[in-house]
Amino acid sequence: MTAIGAQAQRLLAHRRPQKSFFETLIRSLIILCVAIAVVLSSISVCDGRWLFARGQLFGLWHFCTVSNGSILKCVTDLSLAKVEGLSMGVIPVRSMVSFAVVVAIFGLELLMVSQVCEDANARRKWSMGSVLILASFLLSAAGVLSFSILVKDHLTFTGFTLTYWCEFIAAFLFFLNGISGLHINSLTHPRNRVGKI
Repeated sequence: MTAIGAQAQRLLAHRRPQKSFFETLIRSLIILCVAIAVVLSSISVCDGRWLFARGQLFGLWHFCTVSNGSILKCVTDLSLAKVEGLSMGVIPVRSMVSFAVVVAIFGLELLMVSQVCEDANARRKWSMGSVLILASFLLSAAGVLSFSILVKDHLTFTGFTLTYWCEFIAAFLFFLNGISGLHINSLTHPRNRVGKI
C-alpha cells in the first residue's frame, strides 16, 4: 500500500458517519436563524434608538427631542435627557449588546465550520458555537432589561421602537437556537457512557 493510500485510509477512519437529511436540514436552519439574529442585533445596536416617549427619543448613543416642526435634534450627551443614571447606566448596556453581537459572530462561525469541515472535532465545534450563542442571549437579554430599567419612568408598550424589538427578537432567537443546537448535538451524538465496573 502506498503512503497516499495509507493516509487516505486514516482520514476515512476518522471521519464521522454520514448525517441524515433531516439532521442536515435542522442544523442548516439553526445556522440561518442565528445569522438572522446577528443581523437584527447589529442593526439594533448600530441605530441604538430604542424608546420614543413624550416627544423624546432615548437611545444607546443619542438622546433626541422632537420640536414642533418635526425636526429631530439629537445630542450624544445623555445627561441632557434628565433621567437619573441614564448617562452612566447606558455605558454597560452598550457594552453588553455590542459584545453580544461579537460573541454571536464567533458562535456562528463555529457552527458553520463544524458543518463544512467534517473532522473529528466537528461535534465539539458545534457545541462550543451553541454555547457562545447562549452567551450572546445572556448578554443581549441583560442589555435589553437594563435599558428598560434605566428608562422605567418613560416606558410605554407602544413607545418601544422597531430597533428595540429587533434586539428583543434577536435575544429570543439566540436563546432558541443555542438551546436547539445543544439539544440536536446531544440527540445525534449521545455521550459515551462509562461502562459498568
